[in-house]
This record gives sequence, C-alpha cells and structure tokens, in this order.
Amino acid sequence: MALNAALLQSSLELVVSRRPEITPRFYEILFTRHPEARALFGRNSADAQAQMLQDAIVAVIDHVEDAAWLTSTLGAMGRKHVEYGVTNDMYPWVGDALVATLAEIAGTDWTPAMQAAWTEAFVAIQALMLAGAREIDAAG
Repeated sequence: MALNAALLQSSLELVVSRRPEITPRFYEILFTRHPEARALFGRNSADAQAQMLQDAIVAVIDHVEDAAWLTSTLGAMGRKHVEYGVTNDMYPWVGDALVATLAEIAGTDWTPAMQAAWTEAFVAIQALMLAGAREIDAAG
C-alpha cells in the first residue's frame, strides 16, 4: 500500500503548528472513548508517555517511505506492546483517537483526503505492529 507521504507530512505540520503538543488531547479523547485503556499507561509519567507517543508519530511520518525501517521499528513496538497488555482489539482505539485529535486541531482545514491518508496510515501501522506482536505469540 502506497501511503500519501506528502499529505501526511503537511497535515501533521499543520496540526503541530497550531498545537505543538498534540498528545495530551489525544489521551483525553482516548480515555473518554475507552476508559479501560487508562490502566495500560501506568508505567511512565503522563508527560513521558506523551513525549514518547509524539516522538513515535513524528518518526513514523519521517520514515513513511522507508518500508524496512517501518517494518523493523513498528514490529519491535508491537512486540513491546504485548508486554504492556495491549490486545489486538485496542489498536483501532488508538488510531481512531489520534485521527480524531488531528482533525479537531486542524479544524476547518482538515480535509477528506487528510482523513483518508491518516486512516490508511494507521491501518498500515496497525498491521506492522500486529505482525510484531504475533512473533511473540508464535515464540510463546
């Protein structure tokens, strides 16, 4: 699947230009929609967790055209998330909350094309992370 790297990058820049720290709002949306997810985030401080997520989003978008990097990095993240107790059903929660966060911050500048690009990106991210998680299942 070829992702729209230019649109992902430009829309992320738009959002970050309006609100440099997007992750606090993301967590508000995630925990409102899925309060049961809150229990998964006790390992790190809220600030540290927010920074790790924001760094991961930026890194993925910076490497969106580097399939080897994405496969390796997101596979490793998927394996790590198994240790945190993340289940397959939870991945869409994160994607939906993040797309909602981006759309909210972009406001009227958010387009159907941006929505589609980010939705496609999270489907791809989810697939790579789940592939990594399955390696744990296969080994265990």
